[in-house]
Amino acid sequence: MAAHRKPHSRSAGGHTVRTAATIALAGAASATGFNGIGHAEPQLTPEQVKAKVDRLYQEAEAATEKYNGAKEKAEAAETRLDTLRDEAARRTEQLNEARDTLGTIAAAQYRGGGLDPAMQLALTDDPDRYLDSAEFVERAGTRQAASVADVRRQLREIEQLRGAAHIELASLKSRQTELKRHKKTITGKLGAVRRLMSQLSAEERSVLGSGQDRASRATTGAREELTGPGAAATGAPDSRAAAAVSYAYAKLGSPYVWGATGPDAFDCSGLIQAAYRSSGVSLPRTTYAQIDAGRRVSRSELLPGDLVFFYSGISHVGLYIGNGQMIHAPNPSAPVRVAPIDEMPFAGATRVV
Repeated sequence: MAAHRKPHSRSAGGHTVRTAATIALAGAASATGFNGIGHAEPQLTPEQVKAKVDRLYQEAEAATEKYNGAKEKAEAAETRLDTLRDEAARRTEQLNEARDTLGTIAAAQYRGGGLDPAMQLALTDDPDRYLDSAEFVERAGTRQAASVADVRRQLREIEQLRGAAHIELASLKSRQTELKRHKKTITGKLGAVRRLMSQLSAEERSVLGSGQDRASRATTGAREELTGPGAAATGAPDSRAAAAVSYAYAKLGSPYVWGATGPDAFDCSGLIQAAYRSSGVSLPRTTYAQIDAGRRVSRSELLPGDLVFFYSGISHVGLYIGNGQMIHAPNPSAPVRVAPIDEMPFAGATRVV
């Protein structure tokens, strides 16, 4: 985000300084805040601040999903790299045994002077070339041709493993760089939110938080409703979806932490993954992969346990619980809670069971 220089103020009371700071920090998100001659725009209302904060949170969450995807790919690359290295080590041990055996055979057939061929094979930097040498072929004889071919094959396979490991290492380094970039974006967006909010008075923050208070009351009401007859889980299409709903319900009030998948904190896709993992269903890590993890359903077909997605970039997801409501992990300013699915731009839904 672009940095803006705060203009000097002559106000003895400091009001203009606070106003300019508020607009400058808001400008970190919008790339605006001052006109050409340095006069500050009118002070943002709490509603305008809320709109900017909501946008920053949405942008941070989009970056979080990219971070989650890069992290998943980095972990997969690291696993493949470890597997390749282990296999290369195992094959190298087998090769050494084959070279020892072949060297012993050559030594038994050795008829001339010079260095023992077993020693030559053990010490050479280019065993494949040594195996091709006329001297070795003559000493080893046709009877050992199969053994020679086997050693050559093992050499080729080890080189292929090393080449694949080199590619995976490059992939891992690339993913780690990508992780750092997305992390920087996320922390920058969240930092801008904190700075923007810090410029508001306690009374203004109270106005801004009134929507969250209403959401908390809705969460409490939903908790009471879900514990009685007609609980959302009973309307789920099967027992696994019902178990996912029950898990999400049990996590109401858990904090939002970007990159978290539980059991005590979640980001939006982490909550969904954990909910279905509890029912024995494995889901991808990111929102843009989760939307393809099942059968698409229309908004009119929604049942408890369906995944509901938001924004054009599929950057947010919640778990539908019926009656137009979902359980989701909103953002760092609010815990896991119940909310209406129409509070964000609806992008689609998926039934995973």
